Amino acid sequence: MGPQPPLHTRRQRGLSAPSLLLWALLVAAAALAAVRVLPSVNEYYAVRRAVERLAATNGSPAEIRAAYDRLRGSEPPLAVLRGDDLAIEREGDQVVIRFAYAKEIELMAPVYLLIKYHGRSR
Repeated sequence: MGPQPPLHTRRQRGLSAPSLLLWALLVAAAALAAVRVLPSVNEYYAVRRAVERLAATNGSPAEIRAAYDRLRGSEPPLAVLRGDDLAIEREGDQVVIRFAYAKEIELMAPVYLLIKYHGRSR
């Protein structure tokens, strides 16, 4: 090994304080958005599971809407839609249920995130 350069000429490595602060702010903003959005995603999957179960019953549109409204009373995530919001059709011998809705989530006043959900039974 050769001689080492003097300490004052060595290049420093690592993050500077401003860049560390910037990264901390970015991570905090992403965490805040995730915490605010995850309950909405949970609602969407609850609606989707309920629609799948109701489509499997192969009932009439009126029966399916009434059944959804009954489920809506017992499962809070389903309150984002009413039975009247479901589009129910027959494709061959299967019932297909479609739904769509928008969810507005406040991140920090006055900043909002708009998510448009849609789905259908299989």
